[in-house]
Amino acid sequence: MNDDPAEESAEDTEAKKKARQRRAAELLGDLMPTTTGDETPEGWNEKNGTSREEEFLRDVPPHHG
Repeated sequence: MNDDPAEESAEDTEAKKKARQRRAAELLGDLMPTTTGDETPEGWNEKNGTSREEEFLRDVPPHHG
């Protein structure tokens, strides 16, 4: 077995490169979340179990007081 780093396979170097990039992204906060806010009911300002009256009162424009 040869431990010469110059003879590393291309797959090993690519895997290490991807691992380094992922680690850097985790540390720097560059990873996108798996679910964004607009993909959830809360992102659309929808709540489960609200009545139509509650929805109406919540959706009133500010100038209608």
